[in-house]
Amino acid sequence: MATLPSTYRAVVCHEYGQPLALDTRPIPAAEPGTAIVKVLSTLVDPSEKHRLLLSKRNPYFSQQPPFIPGSGAVGRVAALGKDATSLQVGQLVLLDCFVRGRDDPNAQILRGVFEGPTPAAKKLSHQPENCYPLDEKVLLSKVEQGGLEYGISDLPYLSKHSVAYGGLRSIDLKAGQTIIITPATGNHGGAAVQVASAMGARVIAVGRNAKALQDLKEKIPRVYPVQLTGDFAEDTKTLSQFGTIDAFMDFTPSSMASPLHLKACLAVTKTYGQGVLMGFPQGEISLSYGMMLAKNINIRARYMYDAEDVRGLIKLAERGLLKLGHSSGAQVVSYTLDQYGDAISRAAEQQTWGLQVIMHPFTE
Repeated sequence: MATLPSTYRAVVCHEYGQPLALDTRPIPAAEPGTAIVKVLSTLVDPSEKHRLLLSKRNPYFSQQPPFIPGSGAVGRVAALGKDATSLQVGQLVLLDCFVRGRDDPNAQILRGVFEGPTPAAKKLSHQPENCYPLDEKVLLSKVEQGGLEYGISDLPYLSKHSVAYGGLRSIDLKAGQTIIITPATGNHGGAAVQVASAMGARVIAVGRNAKALQDLKEKIPRVYPVQLTGDFAEDTKTLSQFGTIDAFMDFTPSSMASPLHLKACLAVTKTYGQGVLMGFPQGEISLSYGMMLAKNINIRARYMYDAEDVRGLIKLAERGLLKLGHSSGAQVVSYTLDQYGDAISRAAEQQTWGLQVIMHPFTE
């Protein structure tokens, strides 16, 4: 086993509202129950996340500085604690940013974003968790060798897909069903369109950006783009043309006070249909109590996902059903760690699905 270096470099938030810094930090020891991972590729979220979560301390999502902001990553196991039984040094893994306590599901964090509101969650934020093995032979080998021929840069977007898969599993979406996804043109909504299609569903992609909707239609199978007007009667008529609607999924962002389109989605969803709310609007929603009751509609809120969802999603990708990176039709742009400022700025240029900005802290 190769000797670990004594230090590593990382982009660090030292204080909310201040520029990020590229620091050199000591590499921790691989204690029991932990793994040290050499990060090869990490996803840079659109800068809306950096503006909202790093410009000032957010009452909902915050972490005590200094901390390393970031989302999911892909890397290789560099060292393991003595009690490791399944992971191997050199193994390719997905590092998931969301952690839910194994013995306390109320303790949950977004590593690098949100350390949780309770002492139990804060304790969890300092424990290495959620390191998922990836089948390197399948994902990275050339097609003539039976692989999918992805590059390392194609893999970190699995962290966005995981959110969508958790929501779709929570409503038991099945192949052949029809689901409305709204708004479908952002990073989370676009990822949901990809995953729902990979699961065999027909997707009604709702949004305001006509070009982004057209991109989804052209690059992902079984996608039907729809621009809603905000007028309940007109939008209901538009959605009704697709026949039976089994479910709807909402990703209304924090920049929108309330999701006006949900009333139309509810109106066209079949009796005993499903709905799942996964956005983060700051306002309230108003839906017809009588309609939900009469149609036996089951609407649930879903925050992130479970570990089993991540494992299922990885299988979906390893079987070639969920296309990743360039193969999905997305533009993948890569930067080195020293170019972190440029990477954040590039991600800010396009908030819609179709651009994946990646940083490479290390290369192989």
